[in-house]
Amino acid sequence: MLLLKRLLAWFQPDTSRPLTQTWLAALWMGLLANWPLWKQLQTLSLGLGFTLAFAGMVTAATGAVLSLLAWPRVIKGVLALLLLTGAALAYFIGTYGIVFDPSMVVNMVQTDARETRDLLSWRLLASLLVLGALPAWWLLRRPPAPAQGLGKRLGGNLAAFALGLTVMVLLALSVFATLSSTMRNNKSLRYMVTPLNAVYSVSAVAARNLAGPKGPPAVIGADARLLPRAEGAKPPLLLLVVGETARSMNFSLNGYARPTNPELSRLPATQLFSLRDVTSCGTATAASLPCMFSPLGRADFDPGTPQENLLDVLQRAGLAVLWVDNQSGCKGLCDRVPNSFTTQLPAGAAPLPADLCSGDECFDEALLHALDQRIAALDPERLKRGLVLVMHQMGSHGPAYFKRSPPDLKPFQPECRSNELQQCPREQVVNGYDNTLATTDRLLARAVAWLQTQQARFDAGMLYVSDHGESLGENGLYLHGMPYAIAPDEQTHVPMILWLPEDGALAASLKPDCLAGLRDKPASHDNLFHTAMGWMGARADVYKAERDLLAGCRR
Repeated sequence: MLLLKRLLAWFQPDTSRPLTQTWLAALWMGLLANWPLWKQLQTLSLGLGFTLAFAGMVTAATGAVLSLLAWPRVIKGVLALLLLTGAALAYFIGTYGIVFDPSMVVNMVQTDARETRDLLSWRLLASLLVLGALPAWWLLRRPPAPAQGLGKRLGGNLAAFALGLTVMVLLALSVFATLSSTMRNNKSLRYMVTPLNAVYSVSAVAARNLAGPKGPPAVIGADARLLPRAEGAKPPLLLLVVGETARSMNFSLNGYARPTNPELSRLPATQLFSLRDVTSCGTATAASLPCMFSPLGRADFDPGTPQENLLDVLQRAGLAVLWVDNQSGCKGLCDRVPNSFTTQLPAGAAPLPADLCSGDECFDEALLHALDQRIAALDPERLKRGLVLVMHQMGSHGPAYFKRSPPDLKPFQPECRSNELQQCPREQVVNGYDNTLATTDRLLARAVAWLQTQQARFDAGMLYVSDHGESLGENGLYLHGMPYAIAPDEQTHVPMILWLPEDGALAASLKPDCLAGLRDKPASHDNLFHTAMGWMGARADVYKAERDLLAGCRR
């Protein structure tokens, strides 16, 4: 009879106890919230036995870690938060094939309301409700835990932690050969474990921020200066357009079969140069943008060590600098130079045309609105030395690509009209994305037309480069943000375009046909800082001529 009671107690555990709640939640999250992971393992054809062992490892590891937090006044809140987190991650990983690592945490923190709205859907709400809210509601309704001494509860928590760890190790040893080869050849799997990977990633970012240096960013280029110009020479104007989520392989200038660059293609080939082999610093804006404006390059750049950037150095050299943003901000790059959003108009400027903006979002062509008034508000003495104007696009930011192109510029039809890209045929996803590139093409062509109106005053030119690329369903991946080491080319291969008028002083200072030779030479975001410095005739101790794309072309 006593044995029967113990068996019944095993199958009907006391759900008021923190450890019981912990392990029930671990089972729920380990088995159900990780459905994208089990789906991915199924595609690898590793067998049911391995999948079950891996599921047991994830559940045991989750239970072991959470057992350390199984205290009456703590555990319910922690588990409820993790259940909701696991439900959200299950949706995003399962829908877009993304992974959750520290760089994704930074990207998520810096996302604005417009980008967040693009990610909302009924399927997300259903996932949050079924996988997160319902079990959390059940958990929060459990009766209070029975009284127990501190030592006994601590001993129980440690014993549960040790048990979970032991089970995980034994299961890993039972499939060790398959496990080691699978994790070595499919590194993205480690970033799909929910919610443990979220806990690790958030903790890593928090620890890095707490350990990072406080105060203003470190000064670089303290000796910044301008090279002497010939008497009577016009000051340089560099329009630096920072693209968003554009991938090189979809630019017709780079060989893509569809006409995604119809307007730029009509410009003289002696003035427009599209570089076809350019790689990015990162796979998300939060990673790429600070890196590409740094002199260090991707290999040496440390996001945990804040320092000044290209804009600071150019301004210290005496140039006028202006940042105009149509996205979620400059990630701190423009904090110390004049900056504005497209919706913040200078005094005396005409209102934005109604067809350019809807609500709090504008098409990128709004970047060209009221430019003359914005420039007129800058320091006139600096303008006499030269101007660097940065435009930060909304570009091809997904998943709602259909929102990024105006109604009169959608040449590729039908396009996906949903933010749940997996629910659309892939050709419709590509159509929507290619329409955004046609919109960028028109922006750049009109930017060139505006630069031509400035040639009486400036020696004007343009440099366009995207911050990272995008996956459009290749191998089941959508959007961007994969860890760089395992990111596909679609997310790291970006377009870079230079426009220089033939009658400008900069073009005259370069060797004939040299720029055309750059088209197929490897380049990267590492070149941006030094090329912009060289373009503007600025020098500092951080300038490296070997990274200046134009240095080898100068006479």
